[in-house]
Amino acid sequence: MSSRLSLLFPVLLIFSGLASAADSPVGSCAGFRQLKLPDVTITTADNVAAGKFTPPNLKAGEAVPPIFQSAPAFCRVTATLATTPDSDIKLEVWLPAEHWNGKFRGVGNGGFAGYINYPELADAVRLGYASASTDTGHATEGGGQWALGHPEKFVDYGYRAIHEMTVDGKTIAHEFYGAAPQKSYFSSCSNGGRQALMEAQRFPDDYDGIIAGAAANAWVPMLTAGLQMLQHTEGDGYIYAAKIAVISQAVLAACDSQDGLKDGILNDPRQCQFDPTTLLCKGKSSDACLTQPQVDSLKQIYAGGHEASGKPIFPGLLPGAEEGHGGWEAWITGDAPGRSLADFYVLGFFTNMVYRDKNWDFRKANIDASLKLATERAANTMNANNADLKAFRAHGGKLILYHGWNDPAISSLNTIDYYNRVIAALGNDSVQQFVRLYMVPGMQHCMGGPGATVFGQSGYLQRAEGDTGPDRDIFTALVQWVESGQAPGRLIATRYRDDDPTRGVQITRPLCIYPQSAKYNGSGDPDRASSFTCSLGK
Repeated sequence: MSSRLSLLFPVLLIFSGLASAADSPVGSCAGFRQLKLPDVTITTADNVAAGKFTPPNLKAGEAVPPIFQSAPAFCRVTATLATTPDSDIKLEVWLPAEHWNGKFRGVGNGGFAGYINYPELADAVRLGYASASTDTGHATEGGGQWALGHPEKFVDYGYRAIHEMTVDGKTIAHEFYGAAPQKSYFSSCSNGGRQALMEAQRFPDDYDGIIAGAAANAWVPMLTAGLQMLQHTEGDGYIYAAKIAVISQAVLAACDSQDGLKDGILNDPRQCQFDPTTLLCKGKSSDACLTQPQVDSLKQIYAGGHEASGKPIFPGLLPGAEEGHGGWEAWITGDAPGRSLADFYVLGFFTNMVYRDKNWDFRKANIDASLKLATERAANTMNANNADLKAFRAHGGKLILYHGWNDPAISSLNTIDYYNRVIAALGNDSVQQFVRLYMVPGMQHCMGGPGATVFGQSGYLQRAEGDTGPDRDIFTALVQWVESGQAPGRLIATRYRDDDPTRGVQITRPLCIYPQSAKYNGSGDPDRASSFTCSLGK
């Protein structure tokens, strides 16, 4: 427990026995301007009318998204946290003016952070939660330049800012409502999934329920494997975006029917033994085939990173769902060499956080040496790999993991590996009491892809009315598990036509508790979850 949290803990205990939140008086929003907290400067405290919040980062002429229009009236508190002389952590806490449910919900960040997550704050207060978000200590989403020469900002980003946000967010909610939050939750994806696991591992008393999606928890090995991939796909090995379609079509031709249903979705892509050499050009190169260097690159993408000795560094991507808005064109190839998201994150990390040299050249890097240096300089700050979750279990915490099978950013095999290591550390029977894993067929990074990929994992994703029960909403399922002791079973995921809930449902599919997976019954509408059964095996 941090020293700041230990100072607050007796006060929180005193107030934990007060009247329920619904009966507690609402404090003064303006009064927060005089609130004094250690290392915290309150910058603004204003009442926001229902549906009237406009995100500060909204572009000129851009319409306010529906998520903000549905937000209730709330008190918006902004603050700066200075945990070290070089820290400059921006924080926002949103407090529903009425109908607070007595709970707190922390909000995470994707990528290199550098922003307040306004949509998730709006979603939280819409559901009655007091909520907090932080930029994790820097004001831009740029490629990591903010970390160069600022080791404390790197630590803030790695784990400290989210913890401090949680402590101060709960304290501000306590001041406003006159009672401490009775339950606290955190849900996020990607780097936010890493933040989620960091909380469960380092600060197990911060949250009662945590959802970690597509977690970038093995940060150092993941980006080292990414560095190796960039070296392979440089020059002649670069795969042009125009060739992604032929790769995707070849994968589906080889593997789509293996799960008993030809539907453009690989139910468990680990079963797909696609051979990239089948795409080798027999004559002149074209968009319908791959050159030998491109075949070699594709093999490396699927194989993952390895040290010179052959020892695995990080697993590769699984075949399937290469095409699509959030697929390989965004993450692997970009629209031109050097313009993929993989380039952005790998180079941002190694240039600014590992080698600390703006002139560093990834083409000349030795992979084993880069892994060693990155481990020395960044692993303790960035990795959230500790499988020993005894303290979180002792706190009574519940953890739900999820990952899209066809994530092009973070191999889904990494989450399975972490889950299996937790079982190895604590035992399967123990783990089943507080951890669940859901693998999502046909889902790319956190969302999107050809599968049914909407299941309440993010406030960004609008859903049709009625899709919010514990069997269709992963966050509601978590809350029910924490507060009623009812462990989640299979969930129902949805894909809407054109990703628009107003256009109706295209398909629904069950998300099964891993290691189970959904199997088509052989009859019934293949576009409906009722035609599938969760079971083990192929």
